[in-house]
Order: sequence, then C-alpha cells, then structure tokens
Amino acid sequence: MTTMQFSQRVMTAAAPKHVGKEIFLAGWVDVRRDHGKLIFFDLRDRSGKVQLVVASDDEALHKKAETLRPEWVVGVLGVVVERPEKMKNTESPTGSIEVQVRDIQVYAESETPPFNLSGDGYDIGEEHRMEFRYLDLRRPRMLRNMELRNRVELMMRTFFADRGFLEIETPVLSKSTPEGARDYLVPSRLYHGKFYALPQSPQQYKQLLMVAGVEKYFQIVRCFRDEDTRGDRQPEFTQLDVEMSFVTQDNILELIEELYVNIVEKLTPEKRISERPFPRMTYKEVMEKYGTDKPDMRKDKNDPNELAFLFVVDFPMFEWKESEKRWDAVHHPFTKISDHDSAAKNDAEFIKEIAQDPSALVAEQYDFVLNGYEIGGGSIREHRPEVLKAVFEIMGNAQEAVEEKFGHLLRAFRYGVPPHGGIAPGVDRFVMLLAGEPNIREVIAFPKTGDGRDLMMNAPSEANETQLAELGLQLRKD
Repeated sequence: MTTMQFSQRVMTAAAPKHVGKEIFLAGWVDVRRDHGKLIFFDLRDRSGKVQLVVASDDEALHKKAETLRPEWVVGVLGVVVERPEKMKNTESPTGSIEVQVRDIQVYAESETPPFNLSGDGYDIGEEHRMEFRYLDLRRPRMLRNMELRNRVELMMRTFFADRGFLEIETPVLSKSTPEGARDYLVPSRLYHGKFYALPQSPQQYKQLLMVAGVEKYFQIVRCFRDEDTRGDRQPEFTQLDVEMSFVTQDNILELIEELYVNIVEKLTPEKRISERPFPRMTYKEVMEKYGTDKPDMRKDKNDPNELAFLFVVDFPMFEWKESEKRWDAVHHPFTKISDHDSAAKNDAEFIKEIAQDPSALVAEQYDFVLNGYEIGGGSIREHRPEVLKAVFEIMGNAQEAVEEKFGHLLRAFRYGVPPHGGIAPGVDRFVMLLAGEPNIREVIAFPKTGDGRDLMMNAPSEANETQLAELGLQLRKD
C-alpha cells in the first residue's frame, strides 16, 4: 500500500455506497474485538466510523491486526460487503455493511489516552480535558460542535455577502482606549515604554470604515478583554461585527432577525423559535417586569429546543459610578443619544441640553437576548464630532485626554461622516445555545479555563531576561 491511495480515500460514512467494491479508508482505530479466527475493529474518521473484519486465512495480516490498539492511525484496503440481516446495526449509519480487510498500513502508534474518548466527556474533569484538548476534540460530540460552529459562520458570511456587505479585517495591534473593560497590552520592542492594545472590539475601526464610504461592513472577528471569566465568557472571544451607513435601528434589528431565523431553520430544524417577529421591550419595561435586562423568555425553561429571542431597546445613556464619582456610558461613548425632541436644535443647544441631566438621557442602544443570555449588542452611533466630544467630557475626561485618546476619530469625523450604526452578536454564546452545551468552552476549539489559563500550552508563561531587555521592561519583584 502506498500513500498514492490517499487521493482515492473514501470517508467511512460513504462506505455503504461502495458495496462489492474495494476501497481505501484511513483514520483512527476506535475499538478492537478479537473473536478467535476473526478480528473486528472500528475505524473512525471525521465523518463517523465503520466496522472492519480481518479473517485468519491471511496469517501475516491477522497478526498485524492483533497488534492494533485504540487511537493508532492506520490505512486500510478492503472490500465492502453487506452484513447478514440479523447482524445489521440499524442505530449506526454504516451498520448495514462491514469492510473485509485485505491490507493494513500503520502510520502512527498511540500511547494509551489519559481518558476515554468514546463518551461525551462530561464525567471527566474539565482541566484534564483541556490539558489534552487535541484528544478531547476527537470525541464525536466535540467534533459535532466544531462542525455546527463552522456552518453557522459560513451562513453568516454568505448572508452578508449576498446583501452587498464587504468583509474587511481590522488590526489586532491597536491603541488602548477606554471602552468598558481592561485592555490586553502588548509592549513595543522598537518604542520602549509604549504599548499596543489588543482590541476589545473593532468599534472605532468599523466607524472609520463608514467615514471611508464602505457603507456595509461585516467581519467575524476575535476580540480581547482582560476581565473575570465565567461559563459564558472568555479572555478572547468571537463576534459577528456589523456596521452600516444611512440606517435606522429598525433596519438593523430586522436584518439580524432575518439572519438568525435563517440559521435556526436551516441548521437546527429541531429548534423552535417561540415568537416571531422577535419581541422588543424597553430597558425600563424589562427591568420592571423581570428584574434583569437579559430575561429568559422561554415558555418552558426545561425545553432546550425552545429559542426565545428578544431585543431590549432604549437603554439609559449614562450610569453614575459612585466609586469614581463620575458618569460613565452604559454601552459605550460612541452611542447616539435619542434626540426625538431636539432634532430641530443645533449642536450647541443639544450639548447644553444633555449636560443638564445625564441621568435622564436615553440611548439608541439595543441588546440581543436569547434564553437568558445576552448574545449581542449595538447602537446607532453619534456621528456629530462636537456632540461626541461633549459625551466624553460628561464622562469626566479632560479636553486634553479626549484629544489624546480619541483625537483620531474626532478628526476623521470632520471629513464628512454619514449617520451609521451597527451590532455585534457573539458567535460563541449563540453556538453554545444551539448545541445545547453548558458553557462556551465546549464550542471553542482551544479555550482558556475559567481563570484564563491555557493548560495545553501552559500559558500565560514567564518571559526570559533577554526578551524583557529587548522590550525595555523590568519586572517588579514584590
């Protein structure tokens, strides 16, 4: 057998289509069963698994089959035959056939795995699973999660591409700006004492793309926030980022509803959307009725196949930070303040009006909620530079600080910025809910632990003295 046969490889799930033919299979030994003269073993690949049988009439082949162990990587030549009726396994997609082996090639042996790979893995300590994540991902449940996530992201890309959106990548190394969470900082080797920041979101870049005339932008993007982790949060996560020019809040919410209905109906038809159109409630209404801004609206809380979507709108623009004695944006400072009663006023009049009582201001902000989880949020943006500058000052920023942190954005807005808005639904949480998993780590290939560690790569790790010297850094030893 030669590697040339890789080009003719048949996936195990397709084996029933080749009854009476010789085929080449490759994958991992799942289990082996010795029945005297006959040796049975299941071969597993990404598509599933199939039963193979080795007869004793070929002594050398039989002896080779006796050496096989679980998780060895092998290639197999064999003939597909129908099983006798009473031996067919109706619970397996390949249970109607088996493959009579004619040749086996061992590509790689395997040590005994540190845990069972055939079950769902819930009974195994999570830290143990994450230390050997490359093994944990072999289990069918995890592979199904990765496949579902792939299909969700592919549908998102197709949906927006078909509607004239451009997918544009934005920088990962950026500038540290106050956006609600701690930044991950990256020291510069060439400019000692200065730092890049990993983006909490592409917020400013996507708004600058609107200034650039892109008009319809999207991106499936990695974001980074140095904050406490929990079951539905990670230091790095993925979001669908969307921004449009010349739009209303209704335009954005209707577009997102169309996308999510399409995904659910095509990828998880067993799921049931409890109400359409998706209901909308104001922040005031939802807090008074449920005491939370992300209520679980399912009629039956024990039904994982019920999907209760909700849009929460009309959030307060500002909240008072007692510990800091200042106002802060509930969402972020780029959100437009609702000005239904002030549309006829000029910027100066509007700025004077909003400064009088920040607590009374309502933002054109909206959150996207599913089954008690916030799965996205967005807003119509403030595109008037003088009003945006006033918002930063209400939040306690001196004019010099505003210019230092946001001067690039304010400068850009002086060159003809269109009214615009967007939304950023999280991919991880949505796939978690579609897959019926208890936390987002189950739908991320290589996640961090609950306390932000990568046990497989042993990160974060220490930097050596040479690396620190190149960066102009010295660790303080407490």
